[in-house]
Amino acid sequence: MSGDLEQNEALASAELWLTSGVGPEDVVVEADGSAIAGLEDGRIVRVKRSGSVDEIADVGGRPLGIEWLDEGVMVVCNADLGLQRVTVDGEVSSIVRGFDGSDFMFTNNATVAADGTIFFSDTSTRWTIHHYLADLLEGQPTGRVFSITPDGALSLITDGLQFANGLALDQAEESLFIAETGTYRVHRHWLKGKRAGETELFLDNLAGFPDNLTFGAGVLWVSMASPRQKIVDVMQPRRWMRSLAFRMPDALKPKPLKHGIILGYDTDGHLVHNLQDSSGRVAITTSARYHDGRLFIGSLSEPHIAVYNLE
Repeated sequence: MSGDLEQNEALASAELWLTSGVGPEDVVVEADGSAIAGLEDGRIVRVKRSGSVDEIADVGGRPLGIEWLDEGVMVVCNADLGLQRVTVDGEVSSIVRGFDGSDFMFTNNATVAADGTIFFSDTSTRWTIHHYLADLLEGQPTGRVFSITPDGALSLITDGLQFANGLALDQAEESLFIAETGTYRVHRHWLKGKRAGETELFLDNLAGFPDNLTFGAGVLWVSMASPRQKIVDVMQPRRWMRSLAFRMPDALKPKPLKHGIILGYDTDGHLVHNLQDSSGRVAITTSARYHDGRLFIGSLSEPHIAVYNLE
């Protein structure tokens, strides 16, 4: 957290829009500036700057990633129940629940192409959202990324990831950015052109745990749920230490630090935005959505959406 990543308190000035619940992990924004997010209790809610909160639907599990699929229609990554289609009128239906005869255990984040193809991450084949720290501590590379076309064709894009997480298409939809939380990395998987099917390392040795990714205003927005912790860095290459920590009581296991971090990168991997808040007011920052000069920032554990004015 030095040099280009020097600590600052930029996010401390963000407005906080209360959500009537906990954990608006990801956010989409309507044309009028209203925010829509999924909460820990399973509700999808619409939140307005005025303070009003309206329930849109209850998806029956833990909603995480949320994206626009069509006008008035969202795709929701339900960590417990797979991909769901949710309309702004409250209709909920399943898109896909599993792959190769097994249900997804931890559907996490998605991004949608112009032709309606959905790319989405399945964080782990061993642990659910309710035990996400166990997956990080165990460090098994069971995370996967899939695509599903409008006609229902499901394909495995890549696997072998330690805690597969955020996804974002570049503006031309030539490549897919993939956050690998367990290794502090973001990969770039090429979908088109001469390098189609290849995956390259885009960001390495990040200063925190990368979570959701979005692409907006020519910027890849990388949300850090927490800065890195020395004890976790010491444990990571030592399997016996990870095994020991895994067996500790939950109260003794490492926890995310309440230090908000949103970073913005251009498509060459150069840092162009460094937004932080070490006070804990804006914290456990799991997503950042650009809309009309503002960032709508989600959190896995806080009771609000933070709205930061970039201009």
